[in-house]
Amino acid sequence: MELRQLRYFVKARELENFTEAAAQLFISQSTLSQQIKQLEDELGTPLFDRVGKYIHVTEAGKLFYDYALQCLQKANDGYQLLKDLSELQTGHLVIGATYGLRHMLTPALVAFYRQYPQVKVEVIFDTSTELLTRLERFEADFLLTYEEVQMRKGMKYQPLFESELAFIVRKDSPLATKKSVTLKEIQAFELALPSKGFVTRRFVDEVFEQHGIVPHINLEISDIPTLLELVGTGHWHSILTHTTVADQHDLVALPIRSVTALQQAAIISLADVYEKKAARAFFEILLNRG
Repeated sequence: MELRQLRYFVKARELENFTEAAAQLFISQSTLSQQIKQLEDELGTPLFDRVGKYIHVTEAGKLFYDYALQCLQKANDGYQLLKDLSELQTGHLVIGATYGLRHMLTPALVAFYRQYPQVKVEVIFDTSTELLTRLERFEADFLLTYEEVQMRKGMKYQPLFESELAFIVRKDSPLATKKSVTLKEIQAFELALPSKGFVTRRFVDEVFEQHGIVPHINLEISDIPTLLELVGTGHWHSILTHTTVADQHDLVALPIRSVTALQQAAIISLADVYEKKAARAFFEILLNRG
């Protein structure tokens, strides 16, 4: 049994499509099929059912997947441990982040680059839900995001700061002069909110439900920069964290009276996985700036 066979199997299991898996692995489909067949022969059981062009993972394949993933991660841990001996002269760091925390990520990236210019950094922006899935699949080294309502097992949380929900309006709106607003007042306005899947959206939905108020949600969007642009037109208002609009000079964040909805920003990583030295160095920069 070879590590490459496990990598091929894991990718095929995740995509359930040999053609797509082979393309992402940069190998031919025949090579992929051959290697998985050899793995099945060694294990003495089929991992996939093949029906024409389609494949479906077998019960054995489902059970083997978790162990294959763990094996690959352990091998990667050993590889990273040895790579770290080079004192951060090389390496690759993948960071998942939510848009609302970009104000913290940007200066941290600059500081990290100045100290470790040889380390390649990849940043992925997405919803917290999608980012956590990536983390669980070992597709990111750590996340910079808001904690979910209920923390997940197997995750390590390093708190950074708390940010409160606010009513977001255009700077020249008559509402911008108010010191605060109530949920009842917000109910009268058309809202543009982040799509479901964002932690902020779950907090917003819970706040309205707890107060028995049905908001007028006119628009849902999965791209926060576009959402902010739309609020900037004056046709919509929104509810986001203060930090999301910290650098938006054309928008104003109004506190919402009688609502205590603090979101905890945090560094989230896998609890029982070897941490890259580059990740620890980045943590230190973030925690010192937090």
